[in-house]
Amino acid sequence: MSQNSNDGDKRSARERLRAERERDKAAERRRRQFKVGAVVVGVLAVATAVGATVAGLGREEAGSQSAKPVTVGQRSAPAKLTVYEDFRCPACGQFENAFRSTVKSLQRAGKLKAEYHLVTLIDGNMGGRGSREAANAALCARDKGKFAEYHDVLYQNQPSEQKDAFADTGRLIRLAGKVDGLVDASFKECVTSGRHEAQVKRSDEAFRESGHQGTPTVLLDGKNVYGDQSNPLTPDRLRKLVEAKS
Repeated sequence: MSQNSNDGDKRSARERLRAERERDKAAERRRRQFKVGAVVVGVLAVATAVGATVAGLGREEAGSQSAKPVTVGQRSAPAKLTVYEDFRCPACGQFENAFRSTVKSLQRAGKLKAEYHLVTLIDGNMGGRGSREAANAALCARDKGKFAEYHDVLYQNQPSEQKDAFADTGRLIRLAGKVDGLVDASFKECVTSGRHEAQVKRSDEAFRESGHQGTPTVLLDGKNVYGDQSNPLTPDRLRKLVEAKS
């Protein structure tokens, strides 16, 4: 064999060795890149999952918070009256005007707290927006610690449901003038801007999902005490039921 052939064979062997080394290095680079990419993807997936969970909790908390009722009375009271009401609803006005003094007396004695869920049933059934506007205004009064007083004023001055007079925010503000210290610039802005309309909507949706059929729905510690026409609730009977829990 000639020297030239030997030299060519040596060069070919060295070239093959270099090529194999380059392939090994390239393969090792790809393995490292794959590991790094997998770690990044995993971190992003975890971060995305955590972010979605936190966002979900935030939405759930916000939703449940905005659908919460307005509580009147001592939170430690042994009995709880749950009331689903619509400010346009004539039957709700009848209930409030008949039971107001009894409920307030039991609240002052620390025996009863009332939780009010604001509903817009009449708006949906008859058209208009008075239920929504009045509920928003009542929540504006709540912001100033005047919910109970304004709630009573609205029912004491309730128009017929056909007129939808509570759709007039000017009327709602004028009625608020009957509550000492309620009307100021912030209250007016809250009423006219519909600041709490989203909360009112969620409260109404919660009522519709509750399975209750109409307003007023009145529960005492979770039991419907107002819907039985064969044994109608009276203020005196409500007092006895509450005092039995004290």
